[in-house]
Amino acid sequence: MPWTKKDYPLAMKNLPVRVRNKAVEIANAILDEGKLDEGAVIAIAISKAKETLDNGTKKIEKDSKDKS
Repeated sequence: MPWTKKDYPLAMKNLPVRVRNKAVEIANAILDEGKLDEGAVIAIAISKAKETLDNGTKKIEKDSKDKS
């Protein structure tokens, strides 16, 4: 069952909205592959969402400093 921005796993309820939305997107993509159970998918998706958004923030900060 795919998750949505309004219907997501309980483990994602305290995440910042940006992270939660990205985690839902990642989790749905992993579920489509059908190789892992939901618990593993949720943990991986949360981790990857945080990593992806953190890396994007660092890149933006670096680019801003380079332009100064």
